[in-house]
Amino acid sequence: MSHLLDDASYVTRNDPKGMLRLTSEFPAQCRQALEIAQATPLNPLGPVKNALLTGLGGSAAGGDFVKALFDDQATVPFIVNRDYHLPKWVDEGSLVFVSSYSGNTEETISAYHDAVRVGARRIVLTSGGKLAELARENGDDLILIPAGQPPRTALGFMLVPLVVASARLGLIPAQDFDGVLASLDEAVRRWGVDRLFPENDAKQLGEAMHGTVSVLYGLGGWQAIVANRWKGQINENAKNMTFANAFPELNHNEILGWVRANEQRVGQWLAVVLEDGSESAKMQARRDVTARLIHNVAPTMRVHAFGATLLARMLTLVLMGDFVSLYLAALNDVDPENIDSINVLKSELSRIPE
Repeated sequence: MSHLLDDASYVTRNDPKGMLRLTSEFPAQCRQALEIAQATPLNPLGPVKNALLTGLGGSAAGGDFVKALFDDQATVPFIVNRDYHLPKWVDEGSLVFVSSYSGNTEETISAYHDAVRVGARRIVLTSGGKLAELARENGDDLILIPAGQPPRTALGFMLVPLVVASARLGLIPAQDFDGVLASLDEAVRRWGVDRLFPENDAKQLGEAMHGTVSVLYGLGGWQAIVANRWKGQINENAKNMTFANAFPELNHNEILGWVRANEQRVGQWLAVVLEDGSESAKMQARRDVTARLIHNVAPTMRVHAFGATLLARMLTLVLMGDFVSLYLAALNDVDPENIDSINVLKSELSRIPE
C-alpha cells in the first residue's frame, strides 16, 4: 500500500508558492549562483585581520556555513553578526559581507552603515533594494542574485557567492564545486518526492517527527550549524516547535534536562542526531551514551551526511532537512511558505520611529 507522502499532489496540496519545487531545484540554483559569482568582478583585497557576515534569517544562513569553512581551512577568523550593529572591533582591517536577499532588511542596512563609518572593506550580496543602491553609491563590490523567492529557499544564492568570493580573495582554498553539485543531484534523487517512502529516509523522518517535539543534535561544530538550519526550516515550513543543540556542549547541561522531561506535559519527544560518520571515538561515545540515557523519554534517530568534501557534506545534510520540513508540513496540513506571524511583527516594527 502506498504512503501519503508518495503522492506529489498530497505533498503540494497546500504549497501554492512551489516550496517543494524550489527545494528540488536547489542543485540548479547552486549552479546558477556559481556562474554569477564567477562572473562578478571583485576589487583586490589587501591584508585583513578578520571577516564577518552581517545578515538575518535566511540571508544569514550562508554565513554560518562559510564560518565552518573558515574554521576548517582559513587563517583569519570569521563570525556571523545578526544585529543592528557590528561588533566594536570591526575596523578598516575587517572584511564585511553584507547579506540581505531583499536588500531591505532594516537590521542589515543599519549594520552596513556601521561598516561604512569604520572604513571596513565591504562585499554586498543581495537581489536589489536599498542595499544595492547603497553599495553602488559607495563603490562597494556588489554581487547581484535573482529575486522572487522566499529567502529560506535561496541558500544557494546566499552561500555559493560567499564561498567563491572568499576563495578568489585567497582567504580559503578553491572548493570542488563539481563534486558538491554531483552530491546535491544525488541528494534530490534520494530524498525527493519521487523516491518512495520505504527507500526515502526524509519521508520516514518527517513521519516520525509528526506529532512530536523534536530535538536536533549536531555531532560536532558544523553538524550543529546544520541542526540550526533544520530548526529554522521546521519552524518556518512545518510551523512546529523544535530545538537544536550540539555535542559535546549538550552533555554538560541539557542531558540533565531529560531526567524529568517526561513530566513536562509533552506527548512525545524525538531526538535526531546529525552526523557524517567520521566523528572521533569520543564523540561517537557521547552520542551512544546520550541515546541510552534518554531512551525512556525520547527515541533517537540518526541522520548521515554524504559527500567527499566538507562543503558537500554540509549541503547534502541541509537539503535532507529541507525535504523533511516539507514532508512534515504536508502531514501538518499547513502552507510551508506562509509567514503571517513574521509579517505581523514587521508591520508593528515599521510603526516605531528609528
